[in-house]
Amino acid sequence: MKKPVHAALIIFTILLFSLKATPQENENLSDTLRKDAAKIFIDCFDCDLNYIRQQIPYVNYVRDVKEAEVFILVTSQQAGSGGQQFTITFQGSGKFNGMNDTLVYTSNPDETNTIIREKKTNLMKMGLMRYVARTPVFNEIEINHNAGLEQEQVVDRWNNWVFELQTEPQYESEESSKRLELRNSVNITKVTPDIKFEIELDHFYNREKFIEYEETDTIESTYITNEIFANNLIVKSLNDHWSTGVLLNASSSTRENYDFRTEILPSIEYDLFPYSESTHRQLRFLYSIGYQYNNYIDSTIYNKLEDHLAKEVFNIAYQVQEKWGSINLALIGSNYLNDFSKYRLELGTSIELRIFKGFSLQIGGGVAYINDQLNLKKSDITEAERFLEIRELATRYRIEGGIGLTYTFGSIYNNVVNPRFGSGTGFHFE
Repeated sequence: MKKPVHAALIIFTILLFSLKATPQENENLSDTLRKDAAKIFIDCFDCDLNYIRQQIPYVNYVRDVKEAEVFILVTSQQAGSGGQQFTITFQGSGKFNGMNDTLVYTSNPDETNTIIREKKTNLMKMGLMRYVARTPVFNEIEINHNAGLEQEQVVDRWNNWVFELQTEPQYESEESSKRLELRNSVNITKVTPDIKFEIELDHFYNREKFIEYEETDTIESTYITNEIFANNLIVKSLNDHWSTGVLLNASSSTRENYDFRTEILPSIEYDLFPYSESTHRQLRFLYSIGYQYNNYIDSTIYNKLEDHLAKEVFNIAYQVQEKWGSINLALIGSNYLNDFSKYRLELGTSIELRIFKGFSLQIGGGVAYINDQLNLKKSDITEAERFLEIRELATRYRIEGGIGLTYTFGSIYNNVVNPRFGSGTGFHFE
């Protein structure tokens, strides 16, 4: 009985010494927390918070938005250049109540993630200066600039056209199976304040081979899916609330039984809020009406090899990002005018709410009622097609979703960065 007691005493002694801070450590901790420094909370989906804490050490980072004196919201949207436009909003509360600001940075498509991270953080530093200047920490701040700054006229020899090529081959091999997957895409865009033109070409190819070894024979089974999608968009801005345009789509898919499918949908959109506020809130109503042509690989369950259809689509999208959280909702309805019994309704949602101190709720999912599968093959479904999901199956609905609850408590501060024993390369065999 003595050995367990001795072991417990040793463990307790080690913990006691590891938790007991020296006066110097207490002094450093007090200096780190900086009682009178601005307390900030950063709401950003893809920011490197460890890097930000290292580069901006003259504020206090809090874990709960209700403790913050400065709430920072970072949002992004695709820019016409092919880069991202980041909007950083600063909202003051408490002693900074009413001190709000918005800064914008647009990245170039050839900038690396490291450069983007640095520029976003520098812009955040600039936005924080008006708050830091009102705290005792301002004594430690020095502001510099690069010498020899000159204004230079920008000449765009591409005239706002942006081209992006991407390929992603993947290969897996085992004794009893082999898999080759190809993903290729081409994106061509031109975006100006008045015009938006996009062409997106996507190609997906998947080949799976299964090998069975018997006493004297080797049996190989190969399954292939091949899909090509071309989505084109032309939009003309009418004013800060109205836009009009045309959706031009074409595709070919062995899984969906389309040898060729195309649709032309003239469209009009109204945003209840000005488009200039799109990074913070949107309530868009989009209506499209036009023509769809389907040419099928195999005869469908309606004994057809092609269809000429009149189609309409109605889309309502709501998005808001605020201090209390964010909400994204989308309701899409479509039907064929030559047969109103063939229609589809889809509702998707993503919600994050900060309920009270340390407690947040996340909800995401979607539901769809499906009654427009004109493309289903008439032939019977094999077990391989069902198991490998290489053929679209008949269904009347689809439901997906999840919920997350987060509750944190303890120190309100989150200033310290310690990267030890972090993640490795991220590559592993599954």
